[in-house]
Amino acid sequence: MAKVSFYMDEHVPKAVVRGLRQRGVDVVTVADASAMGAPDLDHLRLAQRQGRTIFTQDDDFLRLAASGEPHAGIVYAPQHTSIRAMIQGLTLIHSVLDAEEMAGQIEFL
Repeated sequence: MAKVSFYMDEHVPKAVVRGLRQRGVDVVTVADASAMGAPDLDHLRLAQRQGRTIFTQDDDFLRLAASGEPHAGIVYAPQHTSIRAMIQGLTLIHSVLDAEEMAGQIEFL
């Protein structure tokens, strides 16, 4: 059973990435993937190919999922969610769900 790993959308604060990595969570950023400025659909498909759950504050990803676009999971946090709440929520998801359970699912922080 593989742990959930995350693909961070472009606008996720660096402090969230650092906090997750300090807690042993496998995280790839858009910059790590050399995909800065790519369309949302490209990000979703890249994360899908890598088996990564995308974390975003962009509701366009929710629309893509609603349109039937396959994905390895989406975690959405509204704008103005605190860094602490994002780290806690993502750490919880990482600790209780595996990648197979997350596939095709949407979780809200």
